Amino acid sequence: MIVEQVQNYNDGQLARAARTDAQAFDLLYRRHVTAVYRYCFSQTNCPTEAEELTSQIFLAAWAALPRYNGRGSFAAWLFGIARRKCADFHRGRYRKPEEGLDTAVTLPDPDIPPLEQQVYRRGVLDCIHQTLDAGSPDRREAIYLRFWGGLSVAETAAAMRKSEAAVKMLVSRAIAELKEKCVS
Repeated sequence: MIVEQVQNYNDGQLARAARTDAQAFDLLYRRHVTAVYRYCFSQTNCPTEAEELTSQIFLAAWAALPRYNGRGSFAAWLFGIARRKCADFHRGRYRKPEEGLDTAVTLPDPDIPPLEQQVYRRGVLDCIHQTLDAGSPDRREAIYLRFWGGLSVAETAAAMRKSEAAVKMLVSRAIAELKEKCVS
């Protein structure tokens, strides 16, 4: 398939083309790898494990591609695989995270804020991490998929196998709880 043609395809068209064309799957990979990695990192808090899970997710997606029926968004289907792979990871190697979500603060920032802002941000991120860990697993998962995975409400609902209304409620309640406890 000609790469220029395929680049203009939506995910559903690419998924159908990817059944017979590795270049089409490569484009799907490039479109979604960053969001999948972020989601995996939010689940593992370890870059190496997130990379390993990301590769496992895309290998599983490649193998399952003939079963993708195109009825929902490709991203929701892919994140359904990601959720199951991350759950398998936790079942197989249950452990307390060594690093929290506050590791994201250490990523390079072109505009380094003043020390007071850095301390405040770290405190807020610590609070968010603790609140999400102590709260409902469904709320935590909805937040991870929506904000770390970058999925829409509809895609999050499909990935979690819940209604859009349920996901909106989970996210709304989680955000309200985080605001109440962490941003006062």
